[in-house]
Amino acid sequence: MANLPEAEHSAVGRKATISREDLLAAALRLIGPHRSVSSLSLREVAREAGIAPNSFYRHFRDVDDLAVALIDLAGQSLRRIVGAARRRATLSNGVIRNSVEVFMEQVRADDRLLHVLLREGTVGSDAFKRAVDRELTFFEDELQVDLIRFAAADGVALRDPALAAKAITRLAFAVGAMAVDLPPERDAELVDQLATMVRMILVGARTLGTKLPPHSVATEAN
Repeated sequence: MANLPEAEHSAVGRKATISREDLLAAALRLIGPHRSVSSLSLREVAREAGIAPNSFYRHFRDVDDLAVALIDLAGQSLRRIVGAARRRATLSNGVIRNSVEVFMEQVRADDRLLHVLLREGTVGSDAFKRAVDRELTFFEDELQVDLIRFAAADGVALRDPALAAKAITRLAFAVGAMAVDLPPERDAELVDQLATMVRMILVGARTLGTKLPPHSVATEAN
């Protein structure tokens, strides 16, 4: 048998060196919309990555550590996609529906990173749930900035933009998690419902905002 390249492990099929990204990719190949990352074993991920189990520890303490890294990666990926959709439109030109459609498209795009984010907040360990909650908070912070910007452009006050952003974010992810278990034929209905519910939240926040005294509006917008 010919000698294996230097980059290969002495055992056939195993790599001597592997990156953190390689391990994350291996874990993603093993999971899907109906399999939680919490169900993965270290040996399973190592085998999929083509390394000896002990090599796993060069990059992660354990599978939980890898799962949290996946959740962080998922949040970063989705924030870029949805954030770009919001920036392409103004509120009056359909940013709500555009953002909802982009979100649902990602749910259907076999986006395993998104599925990690949708699933682990409900079925994962406490550490996973905290990681998902942290990512959702990032979404909320970015959305809050946009809501304040849109309201200012329209010359209206917004009641508690942080709470409005939280309500929209949590609602969207709840609908997304539900969509994973439904046939794609239901997507148009879900998009309509979610877009309408988001508008209801915003109309309510704006209506309540007009009833606040000026100093209260300024305080809540900061």
